[in-house]
Amino acid sequence: MIVGIGVDLVDIPRFERALSRTPKLLERLFAPGERMLKPHSLAARYAAKEALIKALGGSDGVHWADIEVASEPSGRPVFALSGSTAAVVTGRGITAVHLSLSHDAGLATAYVVAEAGDAASAARPAEHSVTEGTPT
Repeated sequence: MIVGIGVDLVDIPRFERALSRTPKLLERLFAPGERMLKPHSLAARYAAKEALIKALGGSDGVHWADIEVASEPSGRPVFALSGSTAAVVTGRGITAVHLSLSHDAGLATAYVVAEAGDAASAARPAEHSVTEGTPT
């Protein structure tokens, strides 16, 4: 059952200017594995994190650096959640988090769908966790 949907749109040049003005944003917003990416990829990941917060219904217990966007070998983007953010997702009974990213014409967008299952499926680990991936 879908329990949350989130979408976010980021102006890539504006986001790039914000990173230039405030370099500490990289550490505050991104996991170590994301920080070396190009601005369009960072903007898409920022949009993904915002969309996840919207799908969760708020940011209580959610920390930016606990949310990493990685890629499966097929290239499909997935969340790798850790710390209190992973606990919040699990605590809300969310069993799967789906993510779609795109960037074109100076904009980056992300769409997130959070699902919760019945009591039996809620006991299984959520599909948001990965251990490796090659971010795009």
